[in-house]
Amino acid sequence: MFARMTDNLTTLLLLLRSLLFGIGLVLSISVVASLVVLSFPLPFTRRYRISQYWTRFAIWWLRMTCRIQYQLSGVEHIPDQPVVVMSKHQSTWETLFLHQYLPPVAWVIKRELLWLPFFGWAIALLRPIAINREMGASAVKQVIRQGTQYLQQGQWVVIFPEGTRVAPGVRQRYGMGGAALAARSGCPILPVALNSGEFWPRGQFLKRPGTVHVVFGPLIASEGLSPQALNQQVENWIESEMARISAVPVQSAD
Repeated sequence: MFARMTDNLTTLLLLLRSLLFGIGLVLSISVVASLVVLSFPLPFTRRYRISQYWTRFAIWWLRMTCRIQYQLSGVEHIPDQPVVVMSKHQSTWETLFLHQYLPPVAWVIKRELLWLPFFGWAIALLRPIAINREMGASAVKQVIRQGTQYLQQGQWVVIFPEGTRVAPGVRQRYGMGGAALAARSGCPILPVALNSGEFWPRGQFLKRPGTVHVVFGPLIASEGLSPQALNQQVENWIESEMARISAVPVQSAD
């Protein structure tokens, strides 16, 4: 009985902490999204900096309320040139973290996000690559076309090769968009492994305290390699790192 009471108290505390974080996140989104929209006459770098203030606040607020911290490895691999970032995607956490930690990036997102009032309008002003996932090969061509343009302008491109958030321990097929963009543009790939889903799971309101491990891998050069070969290198490195840092055994979702 005592153990049950302890478990209930722990769950209640997690609920209250998660609720406090959610309230702060929603309130801050409404303020910052409005500021980004109102800043549309300003240069892109100014608009982007405003959005970074919000993601930095969100990461800090998450640490204060839900006690989710992070630990970085491989930061010496982060270059001072535009790259294609291909990252594991388990949670909303990495969208906040990578946005505030890296130089200005273009996110490959589903176009439906742009339809959201204020929030979607703010995202549109940050120059994402908004695709229709149902378009298949046409969507990949859009990623290559727009991504190459942004890379040439000095804006990094972030792609989640599995296409969606996956639960800890799950491994899905890696899409070709990021590798094809790197091969076409000649830019290297920066692979990223992380285990955020163990603390902020997809589709769950409760967030559990812990430390997210983020590992930046050595740059993978794209010159002379096919998209298929590049994609395989990225997948091999990310999944081997996931097996090392994750508490959950990896299994295929196919």
